[in-house]
Amino acid sequence: MLRILVLGLYLFVTSASAQVAREILTELIAINTTDSGGNNTTAAEAMAKRLLAAGYPQADVQVLVPPGRPTKGNLVARLRAKDSQLRPFLFFSHLDVVEARREDWTTNPFELVEKDGYLYGRGTQDVKGLDAVLMATFIRLKQEGYVPPRDMILALTSDEEGGTANGADWLLKNHRTLLDAEIALNADMGGVSTEKGKATSIEVTAAEKLYADFQFMVTNPGGHSSRPTPENAIYRLAHGLEKLENAPFPFELNPVTRAFFESVAGSETAARKAQIEAVLKPAPAQAALAAFSADPRFNGLTHTTCVATRLDAGHANNALPQRAIAVVNCRILPGHSAAEVQAELIRKAGDPQVSISYIDGKTASVVEKAPEEKAITPVTPRKDVMNAIRRTGDSFWPGAPVVVDMATGASDSKYTAAAGIPSYGIGMIAIDHDDVRAHGRDERIRAASFNEAVEFNYRFVKALLAGQ
Repeated sequence: MLRILVLGLYLFVTSASAQVAREILTELIAINTTDSGGNNTTAAEAMAKRLLAAGYPQADVQVLVPPGRPTKGNLVARLRAKDSQLRPFLFFSHLDVVEARREDWTTNPFELVEKDGYLYGRGTQDVKGLDAVLMATFIRLKQEGYVPPRDMILALTSDEEGGTANGADWLLKNHRTLLDAEIALNADMGGVSTEKGKATSIEVTAAEKLYADFQFMVTNPGGHSSRPTPENAIYRLAHGLEKLENAPFPFELNPVTRAFFESVAGSETAARKAQIEAVLKPAPAQAALAAFSADPRFNGLTHTTCVATRLDAGHANNALPQRAIAVVNCRILPGHSAAEVQAELIRKAGDPQVSISYIDGKTASVVEKAPEEKAITPVTPRKDVMNAIRRTGDSFWPGAPVVVDMATGASDSKYTAAAGIPSYGIGMIAIDHDDVRAHGRDERIRAASFNEAVEFNYRFVKALLAGQ
């Protein structure tokens, strides 16, 4: 009888925490935090209000706003230890989301909608779903009176997705003591990869690609549209982009990605396993590389990728364009710089009339030369982090290997890592590998996976802080 009562209490607490997380996610999705017209400060203040209501003292919950940027606020909160000499652990994520147009979606992107077992809304995958998970964990720990063996810091920041007021960078430069930590655990990276709902791997991110935007531009005197010319700026630009599409960057493996593929091969389908085994050979055949790279997951992990994401051309329907511009977004493998990729883009375009410049994300300005900075050096995850994930993961996704991976995108880990804080990606909402909709239309997560992540994160944090 006692066992039944204990189990019932456990299920009640778990369900209550999932309900709190759902309420938080509903609130966050409804707050527009896009760069163009959103307000991160509103979201940060809403989360601060919830932490204060849960019992956090005012001194331990701060909303910090960069001077002159009233919509770019950041939340920093702390769950304090009692007389601990240990350095804190930092748990962080971002509040901002990419743009979303209502006419593109089947649901309102700024309203959490549950449909057919999924939760739809901009940011459900990237990354408000995990903001809500972190918030629910910090609230639950506070309400149950938990005193950690070291301080726990929660940071929810601005402009990870773009904009000129990156919160992680600004906080580390201007309020370093608030974020100073022994390690940083980034909910925006890592995750559980599934195949039709069945977990195939539990991924901890220890490396990521370098983000870079380039402007391709062709200018022309233009003229009357009744007198077309091969020098049409749009045509020249299109030819340059076509050359880029048809000349991908070379296949590369690094220690992190090689170990990742070796770990996950056994849990993939027979066809994918064969593809992985083929490219892990010392000199893989071109046919094997082509078959392997046809999978976007695999391609992004083994190639620098550059893709056109925006176009702007022409000034009148009846005039030849005087200027045509494309933005090309690149995700660069570790060991390479934006300057190196810029030189390769110029070579691939092979047309002096197509000028290729670098777009400085911090200033939103176009400059002639890209920086020489390279992607962050891969780190070896600590044993306590990996052990806590394995122990906790076994009870949620039994049989799924815990693997160290490289993110195909980029995150704010580059700022924490550059500040000397070892950084790992530990976002744990399970998503089918062919249903990744971050930045896309009808972004969604499984409702069951969201609830699962809420409980996983709570148990993982307790196990990590207990040194298990």
